[in-house]
Amino acid sequence: MNWEITGRFIITVVSVAIIVILINIIGGTILIFYGNRSDIDIINGIKHFSPEDFTREFQDYLIGDKDEIYVNDNGKKILKEKKAWIQILDEEGNEVYSYMKPVKAKKHYTPIELVHAYKYITTDNMSTIFISEKKFGNRNYSYIIGFPPERIKRQVISYNTYNLGRRLRNGMRMILFIDAIIALLFGYLFSRRLTKPLVNIIQDVKSLSEGEYNLKRREKGIYKEIYHNINHLSLELRSNEEERKKLDKMREEWIANISHDIKTPLVSVKGYAEILSSEEYNFTEEEVREYSKIIEDKSNYIKDLIDDLNLSTRLKNKDLVLNLKNINIVSLLRGVIIDILNNPQTSKVNINFSAAREVIERDIDEILMKRVFNNILYNSIIHNDENVDIEVRVEKRDRVHISITDNGKGIKKEELKHIFDRYYRGTNTGKRHKGSGLGMAIAKDIVKAHGGIINMESELGVGTKIEIIL
Repeated sequence: MNWEITGRFIITVVSVAIIVILINIIGGTILIFYGNRSDIDIINGIKHFSPEDFTREFQDYLIGDKDEIYVNDNGKKILKEKKAWIQILDEEGNEVYSYMKPVKAKKHYTPIELVHAYKYITTDNMSTIFISEKKFGNRNYSYIIGFPPERIKRQVISYNTYNLGRRLRNGMRMILFIDAIIALLFGYLFSRRLTKPLVNIIQDVKSLSEGEYNLKRREKGIYKEIYHNINHLSLELRSNEEERKKLDKMREEWIANISHDIKTPLVSVKGYAEILSSEEYNFTEEEVREYSKIIEDKSNYIKDLIDDLNLSTRLKNKDLVLNLKNINIVSLLRGVIIDILNNPQTSKVNINFSAAREVIERDIDEILMKRVFNNILYNSIIHNDENVDIEVRVEKRDRVHISITDNGKGIKKEELKHIFDRYYRGTNTGKRHKGSGLGMAIAKDIVKAHGGIINMESELGVGTKIEIIL
């Protein structure tokens, strides 16, 4: 995978480099062949000619008057401005006119001397010369225009066409090969630098998928946002993993506690059942009723634990169908409180109930909602001292608000966030409370199944407030 990504970048970079090289070669060729046609300033920026064009067009300034040939005033002016000179020759190569020519310049030229002077800068004229001709009457006249070598130079190159083509081809191949090597090298270095973070990112994702969540990358460069997301994901996964471990530990403790809570009454049931079935003892009717009552209580306790577990599982899997009816919540809650106060074990608890009005109706599952109120109220009673005061209020705003407030021990901040978790038992749980650890989780799931919200606020040493919104 690493080499695949690097290879793609290398191919891209090398392709671009080769294209650029080809464009440079084509551009260079164009410049070589056409660069010499670039115009030069001849007349103070007014007109632009190449030296050949200037020489050829200078015949317009040559005047033929009877047998005399000369340059007119405009032509002389131009020659002065360009520091150039002119020499006019007849058909035999003899000078018939000159203007500003060098002192050592010849007055007669053979054809070979003209060719030699055109190709090279000679000691007699020390100029770069160009040659053209003009016809006057029946005679042809040649003229030479010489330019200072510091302004215009000429290089004459002789070459064999076949050898030149072959050398150019070999040279081009060599240049392309060297450029390809250079492009490959720089392409590799560039792509490696560019793809290295991608390789690290892929490795980070692989590490996360394998459960390694302790990743922390520096958020910089073009992949800054990706590094930020990886760090965030790593943090979230690490947090979830810690929560999962806590939940697993909590579940294991809960299973151990439930096993103990079931085993203890089961031992009592089994013991009293063995006693009652034994032929060695003769029990009075009062003793039989007493032992049978213990067996019944212990059996009911076990049944309640199993029912809690079953109900919690069905709520969690959303496998519970609500039996919704239009119920007066004020009457329902008042009935729950009366039942608690009629229970001998909780008859001394101080519960104050108030409602904004006598009838506040809502479509609810009466049995399940009654279970919610019982769980919350019994929690306030069991987890606090006997002199705890509990305030219960119902009112109708935009929705139905039910608040249950006590002035008990309160709950630690670190425990508060776990109150509605399954299997959680707080540190305030003592001998008076032998529940399943599912009560508050069940209450939350029931309220949620009704489309409601349940919130809890608590302060250690001050008390706890639970609000249900339906």
